[in-house]
Amino acid sequence: MKAKIAIVTGASVGIGRATAIRLAKDFTGLVLVARNADELTKTEEIIKSTSAEPYVIVADLRLPATADQVINETKAKFGRIDALVNIAGAVPQIHLFEMTDEQWNDGAEMKLHGARRLAIKAWPLLKESKGSVVFISGNSAEDPKPGFAAVATINAAICALAKAFAEQGILDGVQVNSVLPGPVMSNRRINFLKKWSAANNINLEEAKEKFLIDAHIERYGEPDEIAALIAFLVSPGAKWLIGTAIRMDGGEIKGI
Repeated sequence: MKAKIAIVTGASVGIGRATAIRLAKDFTGLVLVARNADELTKTEEIIKSTSAEPYVIVADLRLPATADQVINETKAKFGRIDALVNIAGAVPQIHLFEMTDEQWNDGAEMKLHGARRLAIKAWPLLKESKGSVVFISGNSAEDPKPGFAAVATINAAICALAKAFAEQGILDGVQVNSVLPGPVMSNRRINFLKKWSAANNINLEEAKEKFLIDAHIERYGEPDEIAALIAFLVSPGAKWLIGTAIRMDGGEIKGI
């Protein structure tokens, strides 16, 4: 297999871990970036059982210096970057009227600016490899609600950012797209449902079912399903798919 290297941020849990594991089928090296060292090690151990070589970077993408660190270490270790998948970032799900400036800014620094800085720093190597970038947003970008105001606002900004990078990518030979997942069953989703069940005075299982009914969807998504879409986007067969925001949410939001 020709040497191909992918960076996956947020690789410690959920969609990030699933994506790293899925890309291990197609890439010779995986750079795994996240803040949680223990969970990141679990991802590393899984990838060690594949033909891909994992390289772990425990870092906080909210810090401006982290982008330089990640790209410099990746270049020193592997010498190239063929794909960058920006998944890291958990924005607080707090009502519009209750969020503080600090909470807004913290969410933006991790998910929006962390991804932006990393893409800029990776760009020269991506130009050399004619590589791909995927930004993970969320379907709330298309349907903002008061209780998800920060999530929706930052997700919408990520989609706009991805389109700007995609326009530059047409000139430089770098493919850029974004993915908007819907309700995926993960630890974060469970934590949200626990709070939601307490607020509605129902148990967790009832909350799971009520959410599905309210969202008009059959079931929750799985991290592996989002990972499969990302794997397609960074594959040779998807190279003509550029500047697109792909929603994958079980039909929660209907649109043309």
